[in-house]
Amino acid sequence: MLRKIASALTGRQKPKRPYAITNPAERRRSWLYFQFIDHGFLRYLWTNFDEIAPGVFRSNHPHPARLAAYRARGILGVLNLRGVTKHPPYLIEEEACAKLGLTLVSVSFAARAAPRVERLQELFDAFDTIPRPFVIHCKSGADRAGMVSALYMLDQGAPLKEARKHLSLRYLHLKFTKTGIQDAFLDLYETRLEQGPISLRHWALTEYKPEDLRRLFATRRTLAV
Repeated sequence: MLRKIASALTGRQKPKRPYAITNPAERRRSWLYFQFIDHGFLRYLWTNFDEIAPGVFRSNHPHPARLAAYRARGILGVLNLRGVTKHPPYLIEEEACAKLGLTLVSVSFAARAAPRVERLQELFDAFDTIPRPFVIHCKSGADRAGMVSALYMLDQGAPLKEARKHLSLRYLHLKFTKTGIQDAFLDLYETRLEQGPISLRHWALTEYKPEDLRRLFATRRTLAV
């Protein structure tokens, strides 16, 4: 019911026109989308915020006031895992980051699919260049933010056991759903480590194959049924 009401308010039941925040009417329409279609209203009190490492944090998608609070505490960069889009969540975040002097880096990362090698390269590039302190976020802060938090820790040399903690029920990550492919990614890396030491970055960019991960995950889901 709530989604139907929000769709009526934002005009989603009609042929889509691009969203914008360039005038009061479009800004109102985009803000309604952000709050109700994108469930932004749920993220005012529930932030899924946590520190991954010194100066590196994770959260769900922040609204402008939270971005301002991040800036006030010294955060300089935002790693957005939802990618660059023409939808209100990105438009609103882009505008807020520009006003606050936050560096916004966007990588389109999937929650329920095997990571592509080129996407992993984009992430590693972001790890190397984004200003610190920085915060990593997706929509809910449960799956994509958890996976990238784990990848960041591993890339910095943390033990796999510690990195895995970022894919847990504590952050509302449910490994028995399709997002469990992220856990399988770490399992695949662990299997490779049994053959000998190799950094996550080197393995991910030179040996990892998405089709191997898809095959592993499909086999597990079949056995679970």
